[in-house]
Amino acid sequence: MKYYIIAGEASGDLHGSNLIHEINKLDGAANIHCWGGDLMANKGATVVKHYRDLAFMGFIEVVKNLSTIVKNIAFCKKDITAFQPDVLILIDYPGFNLRIAKWAAEKGYKVVYYISPQVWAWKENRVKSIKKYVDQMLVILPFEKAFYQKWNYDVAYVGHPLVEVIDAYKRMHPTKNEAWKDKRIISVLPGSRKQEILTKLPIMLEVAKQFPTYHFVVAKAPGVAEEFYHPLMAAYQNVETVSNRTYELLMHAKAALVTSGTATLETALFGVPEIICYKGSAISYQIAKRLITIKFIGLVNLIMDKAVVKELIQDELTAENIAQELDLILHDENKKAAIQKDYQALHEMLQLGGNASANAAAIICKNLR
Repeated sequence: MKYYIIAGEASGDLHGSNLIHEINKLDGAANIHCWGGDLMANKGATVVKHYRDLAFMGFIEVVKNLSTIVKNIAFCKKDITAFQPDVLILIDYPGFNLRIAKWAAEKGYKVVYYISPQVWAWKENRVKSIKKYVDQMLVILPFEKAFYQKWNYDVAYVGHPLVEVIDAYKRMHPTKNEAWKDKRIISVLPGSRKQEILTKLPIMLEVAKQFPTYHFVVAKAPGVAEEFYHPLMAAYQNVETVSNRTYELLMHAKAALVTSGTATLETALFGVPEIICYKGSAISYQIAKRLITIKFIGLVNLIMDKAVVKELIQDELTAENIAQELDLILHDENKKAAIQKDYQALHEMLQLGGNASANAAAIICKNLR
């Protein structure tokens, strides 16, 4: 069978690669074209567009790059038409993928959506389009199934793919890196896009001066050159960067400063106490504040429906506030114990769905028979 997969971000590349692995187990003749990255390519897919050329963050940034986005949509439609897939699989990335879903459904393609857009956070009326244009929605957060039921739309909860990824990593890497084992590591995960790194990383790094006995390690974004980070880090003696070693870093970390997104959940599943750090452009933030109705921005807090970890958002994201919270999660034993208890409950909740990639692949391949 022929599969066309669209993932527009690094996390989509990860989950897409594991989905491809499972599809290949079930369909030995699978022919897969995708928008994604190196991980999907390594599983045998033909990468049509790399996600590093697609990611635009925030309302203002999207407007600035509107002509590029329009060209990408037109190219995508043309490429799908040329490939003629048996199924189109969309992974998150809603601004782009929902437009493609509408076009694909009208052209008669079977459409599967793996990892739901966060319609429960904002633009809830997009569910109407999803019901109309998506043949099968596969969700990865426990509360999403109940959310869609309110709209009389039956979706499949397949479990969260990060559980299998991180559990497998821990099994395969039982020992620690010799270079780091005696260091007190603070991991810094400032995001994957240049604009968000420039906004948040300087504030996050300023804290390093107040913790001179700790070693701050910045996980670089894939596709962002080392030279980009040099001027941001020049003033700090106890800071370094690593590439493609985020999970190794989290295995060693005593605490983490993490921008919002998938990384917040990855950090929790590694059991690392964290502070969620978010700051966007002033205009984008003011627009988002009026549209988004959820209580939290971090996936850990959203899933658990309580403030498991501290969120410092926009004007609250200051070096002083980060330092105060970091001191707490490093040295307050009661605070650390409470976080670890909630992390364990989170892991158990997400594990109930089973192997997400295998479940998703089974549903997709079964529907093609």
